[in-house]
Amino acid sequence: MFNLVGVAFLLLGVGPAGANMIIVPTYDTTINNDPNATIIKSTIQTAINFYEFTFADNITVNITFQEGGGLGGSSFNLFTVSYAAFHAALMADATSADDATALARLAADGSGATNPVTGSSVVVIKAPNAKALGFNVPQASDGTITLNTSLTTPGSSSSSSQYSLLAVAEHEIDEILGLGSTLGLALAAPLNNDPSPEDFFRFTAGNVRSFSLPSNNNVFFSLDGATNLVGFNNPGCDHCSDYGDWATSTTKRVQDAISTPGVFPAMGVEVVALDVIGYDLAVPEPSTGVMVLGGLLLASGLKKAYKSFVEFLS
Repeated sequence: MFNLVGVAFLLLGVGPAGANMIIVPTYDTTINNDPNATIIKSTIQTAINFYEFTFADNITVNITFQEGGGLGGSSFNLFTVSYAAFHAALMADATSADDATALARLAADGSGATNPVTGSSVVVIKAPNAKALGFNVPQASDGTITLNTSLTTPGSSSSSSQYSLLAVAEHEIDEILGLGSTLGLALAAPLNNDPSPEDFFRFTAGNVRSFSLPSNNNVFFSLDGATNLVGFNNPGCDHCSDYGDWATSTTKRVQDAISTPGVFPAMGVEVVALDVIGYDLAVPEPSTGVMVLGGLLLASGLKKAYKSFVEFLS
């Protein structure tokens, strides 16, 4: 369900650097009144701890958590920035080898006033991602995550325990932080032609950028335009509005559109994606500290049953 009220335009500001991300959870009554609230909240906090350990951006992200139907869903605000300001912010924010690779590809396509994905002058961005890049965001809440604890482990007392609550929480936190595509959001023109940060890394074979609904599995996430890190979601799946999710394959990942019950993927390429859209790693390489922690925080498979996006004018 998409409920578009409006989109605000952001201005680049100046923020402090050198601290780690802080995610502040607010739990509504559906969680606080659950008999298993303590372990549910502890699991969500474990997910939060991963991001606070992994990223060094000196920002605070405020997320409300609630129980509900489906398996997992997120609602969030959308803002717009000029591509020129977005590109300049990415340049100023670059700290990792992956950032350098991604920026080199953008430079090869041109770094003028129009983006190389659709040719528009605007980028659609979520509040925490904008904060990480130094933009002033005029709001207190950064989004709401809905978790169906009747399907997760740990979960409510009557849960079928098919899926990991940790993995569901991580998947939805990723999307609050900024992962996802403009494709499938059903935004009104001209916003439907304005890419989201992750859309700058959608390619097909031959270094060709893609911003159309894929008809098969050959649209992939890539930093350099050639190296296929993971395939993007595509029509023919159960949740075809989530075109920023990964295509489900034999390799199970947290951001898969559909998951296999009982499978426990760890955070991996999702960290790379968050890094290149504007977050700063708190450790030198994802393959060391980040992946070690990711291995410890085993997450179950994720099957997205629904998602509600909310965009409004602040």
